[in-house]
Amino acid sequence: MVASQPAAPATRRDSHTVETLLSAAVEVFIVRGYDGTSMEDLAKAAGITKSSIYHHVAGKEELLRLSVTRALDGLFAVLGEPGAAEGRAVARLEYVVRRTCQELIENLPHVTLLLRVRGNTATEREALERRREFDHRVAALVAAAIAEGDLRAGLDPRLTSRLIFGLVNSMSEWYRPHAADHGAEADALADAVVGLLFDGLRARPEA
Repeated sequence: MVASQPAAPATRRDSHTVETLLSAAVEVFIVRGYDGTSMEDLAKAAGITKSSIYHHVAGKEELLRLSVTRALDGLFAVLGEPGAAEGRAVARLEYVVRRTCQELIENLPHVTLLLRVRGNTATEREALERRREFDHRVAALVAAAIAEGDLRAGLDPRLTSRLIFGLVNSMSEWYRPHAADHGAEADALADAVVGLLFDGLRARPEA
């Protein structure tokens, strides 16, 4: 009678998905910077080997592209919503600012990474070009609101747009989710930003 052979140990399966790898990679990119992150760093953060990462993505630039594309697609989706496309320009601008605040909070890691790209790779340069397009479209809304008399005359549309989003984007540096209801927290922050900005930007009735 032939003795039975012990069963071969089961091969450890890679339980990661592109989504879980992306989440781990974005955290490392934010802390170390994209240029300062190696594939070894990504493998260590994800708890898998470098070769396993290549089963899911072509490399670290693909992970960067997935992240910044998610952030940019969310911002551009705001511009396509009815509140951003219908009504007086000042109302559309206010809507865009409010929704951008909410989008930043909902996609905080991806927006944070987007705001830190410097144009050192093709992916980063494409992301910066899309950011410029977004800025131009918001500046056009500012210009229209000035022309309609709802924002103060004499404002520079491009400067005003940059100042608005300088404030909005600064939330990525200090905001950390802590409320159980993130939606309510996002709404409250958006209300605060919109109130602060538009109380100062709106045209005042002449005495």
